Amino acid sequence: MITKTKGVVLKEFRFRETSKILTLYTLKYGKIQAMARGAYRPKSQLIANTQTFSYNEYQLYKGKNFYYINQGDIIDSFYSIRENIDRLMYGSYLLELMDLSTMEEEQNEKLFFLLLKGLSVLSKLDRGFVRFILAYELKFISFLGYKPLLDRCANCGNKDLNVIKFSIEKGGIICKDCFRQDNFCENMDSNMYKAMKSLLYTPLDEIMCLKIPECIMFKLHAIMEKYILNKIDREKFNSLMMLKSMK
Repeated sequence: MITKTKGVVLKEFRFRETSKILTLYTLKYGKIQAMARGAYRPKSQLIANTQTFSYNEYQLYKGKNFYYINQGDIIDSFYSIRENIDRLMYGSYLLELMDLSTMEEEQNEKLFFLLLKGLSVLSKLDRGFVRFILAYELKFISFLGYKPLLDRCANCGNKDLNVIKFSIEKGGIICKDCFRQDNFCENMDSNMYKAMKSLLYTPLDEIMCLKIPECIMFKLHAIMEKYILNKIDREKFNSLMMLKSMK
């Protein structure tokens, strides 16, 4: 049975001489593996809509091991992401984050639309990449089901938050009475705490209005990277490792 769904290309691999195997994140089915037969042929109608980053509407049918792409109509290529090295590297991180954090065929509309919004904002970005990626990470991990607890101690519920740290294990801030017993907590001050709350709740296309010192954003990003890796049970993000090696 042929079905329609919209999807973003997370990864593409050559298969034999003329075909591709794609990892797609789709609105209807979540993450799937799809075969694009003949996508490398010069006159193939699937050339444009099997490119990494591209957002397309697909006609698919399900085989034994893959979905097979019958037809694709491009909605947005997000081509400008490829034209700037910072956009390309951070965009690669968005795709890797989605790929490593999700299971096959588990639908999550919030993650789908967040990815689209992230690619759209990133495609127009010329500065503030760390601010963007930090805000994206906070929203992403929240939609994945691990929203950081920021209004009270994640361990005891204490709302006296004058002295705090961030617990990777508990998934939120912890008070001074609890962080002595937590071996997986990261230092955090009041400015970092306020910045984290602002970035979590401000829409992606409005974050450039926030005034946050760069040093705070780098510290928070380091915390969020550890937090996300802990929650998705991974050791590293290859795209971030490459990005760090270039700085």
